[in-house]
Amino acid sequence: MPLPLIYHEDYSPDFPAGHRFPMEKFRLLHDHLIDTGVARSEQLLRPALCPPDILALAHDRVYIERYMAGELPPDDQRRLGLPWSEALARRTVRAVGGSLLAAEQALAHGLACHLAGGTHHAHYDYPAGFCIFNDLAVISRYLLEAGKVGRVLIFDCDVHQGDGTARILEDTPDAVTVSLHCEQNFPVRKAHSDWDIPLPRGMGDDDYLKVVEDALDYLLPLYQPDLVLYDAGVDVHQDDALGYLCLTDQGLARRDETVMRRCLGRGIPVMGVIGGGYSKDRHALARRHGILHHTAKKVWENQ
Repeated sequence: MPLPLIYHEDYSPDFPAGHRFPMEKFRLLHDHLIDTGVARSEQLLRPALCPPDILALAHDRVYIERYMAGELPPDDQRRLGLPWSEALARRTVRAVGGSLLAAEQALAHGLACHLAGGTHHAHYDYPAGFCIFNDLAVISRYLLEAGKVGRVLIFDCDVHQGDGTARILEDTPDAVTVSLHCEQNFPVRKAHSDWDIPLPRGMGDDDYLKVVEDALDYLLPLYQPDLVLYDAGVDVHQDDALGYLCLTDQGLARRDETVMRRCLGRGIPVMGVIGGGYSKDRHALARRHGILHHTAKKVWENQ
């Protein structure tokens, strides 16, 4: 069977031209993966909307209802940084459903990747940093409460700390939060993950990969999770607009392959989400995100 990949055309709704958040990158990523033969369009799995009761495992119901109705207070709108629309609200809930489907596919088949996801700045009752609902926290709570996993480990390699994930899951001991992030970057006020690994500005491929390898070699046998949720943010790239680290394309591919092979080598399923990535060159950004899926296909075909 082909590598399970999850996508929906809702992911790139109409959006203000020139906005700092590259909303079209999801559509461009889809097109890039089709054009380069990673998948055929008919093979992509299409997610349902995430049900409100599942969203409410990690978020306040009043907050969910206010956001879906377009009634967030002005302070929350500023924290979020995205203009509200019905299409964006639908996209947001659909994308959480996509991450949930990807996690279930990973549990069933060992490996799966989403063409979106990684909204790790969303908090229990407010948004932040372009993130509305926290898919990593929602998935973790859902799978644990449904008895589908006994322990989940979130390995977050986005350049920014996964502060929302850490705070939502701080009282969920069987959801282990790990954040490798640039120390001098957003958010200014850091949360406390189970494992925070702050990195200095300017770190390049080899030093970064050594940190990733050492972290996995220590944490995977320590926790023996039933599933790893891997946030493969590409804002660690040397050309990213918001990053401050200096990985190359080759470094990203090595990182992704290291995570997948370390997990699968221990019999641990892994699900990848794309996380953050920011560039005015949206096509280059889509290709950068596609490194995850190209690498996953390589690993999938050589297991």
